[in-house]
Amino acid sequence: MSQRGLYAITDSTLLADGKLLPYVEAAISGGARWLQYRDKSGDAVKRLEEAGQLAALCRKHGCELIINDDLALAAELGVGLHLGQEDGSLREARQQLGPDALIGATCHASLQLAEQALEDGAGHIAFGRFFTSQTKPGGPSADVPLLRAARARFSVPIVAIGGITLDNAAPLLDAGADYLAVINGLFGEKSAEDVRHRALAFSQFFTCHG
Repeated sequence: MSQRGLYAITDSTLLADGKLLPYVEAAISGGARWLQYRDKSGDAVKRLEEAGQLAALCRKHGCELIINDDLALAAELGVGLHLGQEDGSLREARQQLGPDALIGATCHASLQLAEQALEDGAGHIAFGRFFTSQTKPGGPSADVPLLRAARARFSVPIVAIGGITLDNAAPLLDAGADYLAVINGLFGEKSAEDVRHRALAFSQFFTCHG
């Protein structure tokens, strides 16, 4: 399993009208290593269908699928899980999904939250937002010094999220981020081919900032 790379996160608004599968496949072909399925709707049937299709797509291309905030769905599909601070028990998730599952936790801008998440069973930790974010404009702010401190303190993969673009990504990698989690900066493109090119450009950062 790759320990660095682009972490693509889906958005039900950006990827409506049949865009989900072609845009995700474009992102993966452009180098995305992890994919998070994020759908906050209450439509369980839709979520199961879409997540199942994404799981098949990820298996085909060797990408890791992570479900946002739905332990039951992650368990049913045998894939990873990401939990926010109010989204459920990491201990329960680890117990149910097993020792090898990818389980991540939102840690905002707090090393203490990260420490607790790891104690509770998370295998990777996510900090953010680092920049102005369209997805969560009011979220807590993280900064590069926090990222450097986290890198010095933790050996697990570290994810940076929040308003990341090609123009501001480099300092995050230099400070120790292993994964750049991107939503609008990737799936806000006008076509699947544009998404692929954007994913390629992000992926090249990891070669340049090794």
